[in-house]
Amino acid sequence: QLQLVESGGGLVQPGGSLRLSCTVSGVTLDDHTIGWFRQAPGKEREGVSCISPTGRGTVYMDSVKGQFTTSKDTAKNTVYLQMNNLEPEDTAVYYCAARRHLVCSSRESNYNYWGQGTQVTVSS
Repeated sequence: QLQLVESGGGLVQPGGSLRLSCTVSGVTLDDHTIGWFRQAPGKEREGVSCISPTGRGTVYMDSVKGQFTTSKDTAKNTVYLQMNNLEPEDTAVYYCAARRHLVCSSRESNYNYWGQGTQVTVSS
């Protein structure tokens, strides 16, 4: 059974960095695309980034391009979201999701499996 577990969230000051991890069990990353999404208070969940089975990472959210990057370690079956220069507007619950597809997607309806989410709070 496919399971995803996020970790690495927490409280960080503006301008700080965090690296989120999404550990996947039950399947390999060789044929699954992993997406990162976030849901800020009072807002809908939106796609942040994605990494394909080939390791190609894409950041969808214009506001975080240049700040966030996604990568993976296939030996550990783990996907990462490196977040730099964080701002209060980045405060949200961050989720990873998986789908068995070779192509990335920013649409949450295209993903079949979801983690429980990890809270990121950016505040001084």
